[in-house]
Amino acid sequence: MAWEFWIDRGGTFTDIVARHPDGQLSTHKLLSDNPERYADAAVAGIRDILGLGPGQPIPAGAIRAVKMGTTVATNALLERKGERVLLLITEGFGDLLRLGYQTRPKLFDLHIRRPDLVYEQVAEVCERLDAQGCIVTPLDQAATRRALQDGFDAGLRSVAIAFMHAWLNPEHELRVAAIAGELGYTQISISHQVSRLIKLVGRGDTTVVDAYLSPILRRYVEQVASALDLGTGCARLMFMQSNGGLTDAARFQGKDAILSGPAGGIVGMVRTGVAAGHDRLIGFDMGGTSTDVSHYAGTFERSFETEVAGVRMRAPMMDIHTVAAGGGSILSFRDGRYQVGPESAGANPGPASYRRGGPLTVTDCNVLLGKLSPRHFPSVFGPQGDAPLDSDVVREKFAQLASDIARQAGTPQRPAEEVAEGFLRIAVANMANAIKKISVERGHDVTRYTLQCFGGAGGQHACLVADALGMSKIFLHPFAGVLSAYGMGLAEIRSLRECQHDAALNDPAAIGVIKALAAEAAQEVRAQGVAADDIRTESRAHLRYDGSHQALDVAFGKPAAMLAAFEVTHLARFGFISPDRAVLFDMLAAEAIGTAGEIPDEAAPVTPMPAPLDHMRFYSGALFHDAPVYARADLGQGAEITGPAILTEPTGTVVVEPGWRATVDPRGNMVLTRHAAAARAPAAGTRVDPAMLEVMSNLFMSIADQMGATLANTSWSVNIKERFDFSCAIFDAAGDLVANAPHVPVHLGSMADSVRTVIRQTARTLRPGVA
Repeated sequence: MAWEFWIDRGGTFTDIVARHPDGQLSTHKLLSDNPERYADAAVAGIRDILGLGPGQPIPAGAIRAVKMGTTVATNALLERKGERVLLLITEGFGDLLRLGYQTRPKLFDLHIRRPDLVYEQVAEVCERLDAQGCIVTPLDQAATRRALQDGFDAGLRSVAIAFMHAWLNPEHELRVAAIAGELGYTQISISHQVSRLIKLVGRGDTTVVDAYLSPILRRYVEQVASALDLGTGCARLMFMQSNGGLTDAARFQGKDAILSGPAGGIVGMVRTGVAAGHDRLIGFDMGGTSTDVSHYAGTFERSFETEVAGVRMRAPMMDIHTVAAGGGSILSFRDGRYQVGPESAGANPGPASYRRGGPLTVTDCNVLLGKLSPRHFPSVFGPQGDAPLDSDVVREKFAQLASDIARQAGTPQRPAEEVAEGFLRIAVANMANAIKKISVERGHDVTRYTLQCFGGAGGQHACLVADALGMSKIFLHPFAGVLSAYGMGLAEIRSLRECQHDAALNDPAAIGVIKALAAEAAQEVRAQGVAADDIRTESRAHLRYDGSHQALDVAFGKPAAMLAAFEVTHLARFGFISPDRAVLFDMLAAEAIGTAGEIPDEAAPVTPMPAPLDHMRFYSGALFHDAPVYARADLGQGAEITGPAILTEPTGTVVVEPGWRATVDPRGNMVLTRHAAAARAPAAGTRVDPAMLEVMSNLFMSIADQMGATLANTSWSVNIKERFDFSCAIFDAAGDLVANAPHVPVHLGSMADSVRTVIRQTARTLRPGVA
């Protein structure tokens, strides 16, 4: 038996779970960016665990497999550091990807800056198909060859080919790809292969992203493979795709790499949560740079249309909502309000407590409040990587910040702890609002779910986030701090195939399409060494009402069963069904799934309740609390701890807030339940509290955003659906504006007068709950 390594190379930390030859598991965490010590954190971590010195080769056969998620592609897209790309697109549409859907995501910015394009040059190709895929204008091969030669002469070696209606008829795209290959292009991305779906904007952007990122990924994969001596020292190298499935390193593509790391967390969340008996889960993955939230109620939820870094992606990805509220989110006081993020301190310099001269962040709030102690936190800081957190500089900076706030606001100076808790309250509210987007906004009652927390910072905020959402149960796996890495080891090899299928629900051709997609997906999984008997397939149909643009995902089956499932889902999501409207296929998808990694035996021993390692004081709810500190590894099956308390482990810290109780289940999982009603927050009163001002502002904005999402999802108008040409706002009883979402502002000028008119005309009859 050889080693296995399951790795999540994140934005701030790289997490590694190592499966030893005897089956035991261990973890390792190191900074993702530490150029003074190593070139690549994943390789360095593996060498550390194997005990290899500088220049010492990996022994032959030492590693059975490395399963890895990486942010390499995501960072290249965010920073616009991908390959130089030539875009070939149908004549007349050269500006299409620049224009997009004409949405305006930052309407209120005084300085509008469009995201940089990910292609360097564009050439229009003389060719055209009609909406049935028939040739209207034949391909001008000579002109196309000249355009490709011009790009090649300019030094471009990556080309993206996206033609109108090519998903129906790929003839022209295939011919152009052949010409590009003849001329020497090394990366050729073709839209009908990258995304077999309608909508040229999303399909074109996805193709460009694939051409932009695949060469970067290929170089990274080759670098890792070389460092691991793939084929000799390491038998197999696999990467996590955005859809939640592993694939061989040689098949890893740019379009499938955007959510490579977070997807591993979803797999780990589902596999461990379901094994422990929790079938409804809200995932809460809080890392150093951001927080990812997700929803699970029986099936993986995927999105086939996503926007990342200003680029529209039309490819299957885990449905993950990200908010810029991680442990490294920077604290600031602007416009009379406390503000958290969206800027992040990142891995370098990191939070102030990381000893690199960084700014105050959410992590530093917990250090000041006593919820993170240098005595019980890994000593991985400083020039030698062996120093503890620096609490002294945190206290100095918070004292200065409190003084600056008092001076700017013209108010008495508040204690540093009160200021830190105010910032923490805002971060928690931001994270709770993110969870509402993937739950409440879609018709799910979060109070019936278990909040599964993971990521390095998740356990520090679990109770506070649950209280903000009215949830009463929290689940933390023993490897919660590195669950994204742990999930890599539990993931299956997956291949997902999808295609557009605009037809009636009783269309008999749909069965043939599904069978063809399933066979194609299964063949790809078999090609990666999985036996046919170990492969299962799942088929899904995306259905919509005739005239609607919002498709909902159901299991493929008999028309009556699909209709019933669609109506249940539509009622939960939008609050209504339309029995008189026809239901149509929008898209069909089939997934082939290979054998999954087995969940290691996690039975927890029964041990006596240990004495606390330490006692600390932490500040919460405007009070100091005496809290015992326990090592989670010392807690056996059935152990029970009533908050306030702190649980420490090598990969994270769990804060058990007052009113919460933590117990260890038979598998070693920590389950937190609220045993006392949450204290009711006092009325804000008339005194302006800068922290409460920001919390309420974000809350009202979240409500207005939810209104807008519902309007867009249920609309028939493309102008509303795609361009977001509407406005949503909240008004008080007098008709004065309280908050408006960042929609089109032109409507707001007359909206207040309209609301006041409605109030005036219905003053005698309008009552709560009455339309």
